[in-house]
Amino acid sequence: MRILRLIEIQRARDHVAVTCGLDDLRFHFSVWYQDVDLDELARVHGDELVDRIAFHIAMFQINAVCSLRPDVIELGTYARFATARFVEVWKTVFRRVWAQWRWEHDLPDYRGPRFLDPVASPARPVHTPAGPVELLAFCGGGKDSLVALKLLERAGLPFATLGYAHSIYGNAAHQHALLDRLGNATPRVRAERQWVIDDLMDTPVLTLRPDLGVRSVLAAETPASVFAALPLALARGYRGLVLAHEASANTGNLMWHGEEVNHQWGKGWEAEVLLDEYIRSELLADVRYFSVLQPVHDEVIFELLSRDAALAPLTHSCNLRKPWCGTCAKCAYVWLQMAAHLPPAIVEATFGDDLGERPENERWFLELFGLAEHTPFECVGSAPEARLALALLPRPLGPRMAKLAEQVGPSDVAALARPLVGVGDRHNMPEQVAAGVMPLLVDAAAAARKRLGV
Repeated sequence: MRILRLIEIQRARDHVAVTCGLDDLRFHFSVWYQDVDLDELARVHGDELVDRIAFHIAMFQINAVCSLRPDVIELGTYARFATARFVEVWKTVFRRVWAQWRWEHDLPDYRGPRFLDPVASPARPVHTPAGPVELLAFCGGGKDSLVALKLLERAGLPFATLGYAHSIYGNAAHQHALLDRLGNATPRVRAERQWVIDDLMDTPVLTLRPDLGVRSVLAAETPASVFAALPLALARGYRGLVLAHEASANTGNLMWHGEEVNHQWGKGWEAEVLLDEYIRSELLADVRYFSVLQPVHDEVIFELLSRDAALAPLTHSCNLRKPWCGTCAKCAYVWLQMAAHLPPAIVEATFGDDLGERPENERWFLELFGLAEHTPFECVGSAPEARLALALLPRPLGPRMAKLAEQVGPSDVAALARPLVGVGDRHNMPEQVAAGVMPLLVDAAAAARKRLGV
């Protein structure tokens, strides 16, 4: 039996450090905070609450190690925080996010490790004082972040931003500089900063340990980032953790053994409701977690982005080489949408090249347009959204994109657009946020429908 052990959670003044072990392997994770004193939080709110939050930070970081196929998890002294509801939520996140990993390894029956320790008594959420600013908006630096921040600005809702640098994305100073160039273009009242250090992704474990039978490692980045933000909510009195996750995150990449495999499940509606309810029922009773873009698809989002087109070159979304590598699925998709909706000079200033004519991107476009086994395992829109963008590209097309358009075939723009230019009534925004944001979404959707003749 292979046991993943949670060995230590060290709560220092400015960071939470985690050590775990699997057989003879050891991995370490840490989350660092700027201008947050965790010791002071413990003095004000009690060690129990801060330690409970640190446990959640640890567990949603080390779930990446479960990509190495442990049979059980042993929590040791930290088992006192693992309630039945925690185990249920953790296992749901693992099952849904790691569906992609199970598909890649042809493991339809693997549901993750079971918890070895008995479940702890139910936890009671804590009520904490509100701070001067209600909303903490996560800012990943992409077009969705920009659109979400501008929605809050136009709705008259003051906000702080949270930008975090992760070791898997390279130099932390470079990441924060990119995040700040976007954040500084908004009226944010405060810039929160985080650093996440993850040595699992930097190890050669997959190369040196073929006996594990593992070809890839996956992480639940969005759920992990939500729990890692809770010390900030506790320190500043934030009441809303604001994400910019759009409706297309609810669309899976493929069906497999009767199960939907969705790379973006952690950003979708089911995860949003699950995590929001859990945080309020077991941790911080007054903190909400929600997306302001959940009701709309990319066609409406790019309608909104077009109103701030001059800021688009400040964005970045690439997960391989920031700001843009130019040869990954994310770069290909964002270029496609920007080329379809923004002035050519803006697209040129953002990417510096026609990504549609790069031969390395042919695979990504085939997947994006639904011409392959599955859509890309990336945070990109659905095949109908990509096909609509293709139909809206300025003509004439370059030879490579023209060939792809021929493979896709004729497109009925109105028919493609119709399901993508509405505003869904399914959202998790608090009433005061929805009152400011929803009319802006409705207006943008109406403008998109008029532009497309729908």
